[in-house]
Amino acid sequence: MIQTEKPEIKVAIIDLYDGIANEGMRGFREILERYKLKTGLNLSYEVFDVRKKVDVPSTDFDIYISSGGPGSPIDSEGTEWEKKYFQLIDKLEDHNLSNTSQKKYGFFVCHSFQLLCRKYQLGDINMRKSASFGVLPIHKTPSAINEPVFDGLTDPFYSVDSRLWQVINPDEKRFSELGMQLQAIEKERPHVDLPRAMMAIRFSDYFFSTQFHPEADAKGVKSLLVKEEKKNEVVAEHGLDKYNEMLDRIEDQDKITHTQNTIIPNFLDQAVLSLQEA
Repeated sequence: MIQTEKPEIKVAIIDLYDGIANEGMRGFREILERYKLKTGLNLSYEVFDVRKKVDVPSTDFDIYISSGGPGSPIDSEGTEWEKKYFQLIDKLEDHNLSNTSQKKYGFFVCHSFQLLCRKYQLGDINMRKSASFGVLPIHKTPSAINEPVFDGLTDPFYSVDSRLWQVINPDEKRFSELGMQLQAIEKERPHVDLPRAMMAIRFSDYFFSTQFHPEADAKGVKSLLVKEEKKNEVVAEHGLDKYNEMLDRIEDQDKITHTQNTIIPNFLDQAVLSLQEA
């Protein structure tokens, strides 16, 4: 029997960290390595430093994963790297709107989420009163009942939230016009009279985005939480009891470990199935 070589599935990891040390890029690589091992797929990936080196991938990849990153999602408007980044998004969307059966899939995290919310004008983007950091509950919206990316997650589920900026006040008319769905929001804070930030959006059948960090793992979060600066930040925002609760949540297999093993792998399953069918 002739052995046919498995078709290659090419993934572009878009690095928006601007050269700043981070845990996110390691998280994406490790998820892809585990996924490749588990499925036996001929999967390869390449990293593109879009923000620092204006190194933007071509449209030759099957799947695009776009990272978080530091700083303002507003101040980059008009920069060379952002223009090229949005040009890539436009090309991928045009490709997906064409009658080709081989669609392009995109997953966008944190800073990328905020940039696309600005691009699509989905809500108000502003700076929080203080940074949000820790292992926090994420609440599904009614739209998420049949969301394949969330398959296997409880409501709420837990993930790592790390942001100084937020997107609030969803423009329901825009969502409706563009056929987009708000899939998750941040936890309710009855004692704080502030709107709840948007936490996950399905932009299309092929593009999904999270404000939180589904790539984060226990090792990376713990290394940050035990640093004095981060500890003080979390205690100031949430109190010492909540800080200690977060440390316990890190070790809980049902919390961030489960989210890391679920969300991006579910997205990859969806993309790979579509590519194989095509």
